Amino acid sequence: MTDNATKQSGRGELVLSLRGVSKHFGAVSALTDIELDVHAGEVVALVGDNGAGKSTLVKVLAGVHQPSAGTITFGGKEVTLTNPAAALDLGIATVFQDLALCENLDVVANIYLGRELNPMRLDEVAMEVKAWTLLNELSARIPSVRDVVASLSGGQRQTVAIARSLLLDPKLIMLDEPTAALGVAQTAEVLNLIERVRDRGHAVIMISHNMEDVRAVADRIVVLRLGRNNGVFYPDSSNQELVAAITGAAENAVSRRAGRRQSELGA
Repeated sequence: MTDNATKQSGRGELVLSLRGVSKHFGAVSALTDIELDVHAGEVVALVGDNGAGKSTLVKVLAGVHQPSAGTITFGGKEVTLTNPAAALDLGIATVFQDLALCENLDVVANIYLGRELNPMRLDEVAMEVKAWTLLNELSARIPSVRDVVASLSGGQRQTVAIARSLLLDPKLIMLDEPTAALGVAQTAEVLNLIERVRDRGHAVIMISHNMEDVRAVADRIVVLRLGRNNGVFYPDSSNQELVAAITGAAENAVSRRAGRRQSELGA
């Protein structure tokens, strides 16, 4: 296993920086004072229980939700992500869990969906060549770019979705549960793909509930709990540390000790 010093030394420029980012839905605080840095050539895993704020944070960065407070700096400039198109134009690509693929279309059509070369008169040959080139650079296991998506495995569909996100060469790619519902072999394929994306110099944010997958590819692990930062860890951190941060076990233990102490003083 690579040690922490080696992992940190491989990081590139600071791509994304969040300071005090909060998101409120009426009286409900989904995110509170979130701090996060992500560098080029780095995979940062966001982990936490359901309701921790992971998906809300990704939607803020994807331009789906606008933050209620705080600043987002991207590529060294403070930015406002007013909608998904604005985020994509800046260089932030998102692969949501549902993948948003058209199963009746082939791989090329899905990669270029909405971004066709010369949409008034499709250049099918150029699109096919570019699709093959992109997939080959990722060492993707796709039999043919003319196969319809409905005929592909879950891992291959995830590959197509990731390839589509790379078409415009974004600086940051966000993956929401990329290995969910995949078998062992397909999971390994997708994890290898994530490593290749990182090796191309992209910054990657990965949401996952699977700690084994997180440890396999993440350079850093950021824990969210109840919409707040609750620790930064590394793949060699112990399960006990991670579980305590995710569940709040350490805070609960402190609270119980404080309660017992208060009872003793009041006795």
